[in-house]
Amino acid sequence: MLEVLKFKMKIIIISGPSGSGKTKLKKKILGKFKDGIGLSTDNYYKTGLMSNLLSKIIDGYYDRKISFNYKLFKKDFHYICKNHKSEHIYSYDFINKTTKKSYKKRINIDYIIIEGIFTKELLRNFKKHNCFFIELDTNKESCMNRVIKRDLNERGKCKDRAKYDFLKSWSIYYGKNYRSNNFLKELVYSNKTDIYMEIKNKLNLKT
Repeated sequence: MLEVLKFKMKIIIISGPSGSGKTKLKKKILGKFKDGIGLSTDNYYKTGLMSNLLSKIIDGYYDRKISFNYKLFKKDFHYICKNHKSEHIYSYDFINKTTKKSYKKRINIDYIIIEGIFTKELLRNFKKHNCFFIELDTNKESCMNRVIKRDLNERGKCKDRAKYDFLKSWSIYYGKNYRSNNFLKELVYSNKTDIYMEIKNKLNLKT
């Protein structure tokens, strides 16, 4: 029991399809509450020759968990939970398909926001923590427009390719067999939701 309490961390999990606003919501929450850190599953893609090859032959590779570097994510997550600090951050380059490690020390971390399309695959990691799960209320056309704009500006794709990849991503995301977990309080979030009050009541974060 003492070990569980020692490693207990406040976790905010944000899930939604591509273009649903996960990163934007993460930034809003971090701007509102003190002593938090964000981890995006987008920054934990596998790299190397095998990953580059699979991305060319597997349709929707980057939306499937085979592309996700679970081992690296788990290492970072458990280190933050154990020590309440972080030594570095990762950022993934979607054009060059490489990961950059930047050393940026953070201490006295009180909560972690984990966002991305793979958060549902990670739920088993969070059972012993104080968790709050947010599923974004989405509109397919709005998400697609945001993704196409992002992919044109940031990921070097043409419009037709960006649209095709989005539709594949949408299909994969909503095709996942997700089972609700009793340890999670799940909130479906829209712009009408008082998300700050919900989080404060659940996790008692410092503003």
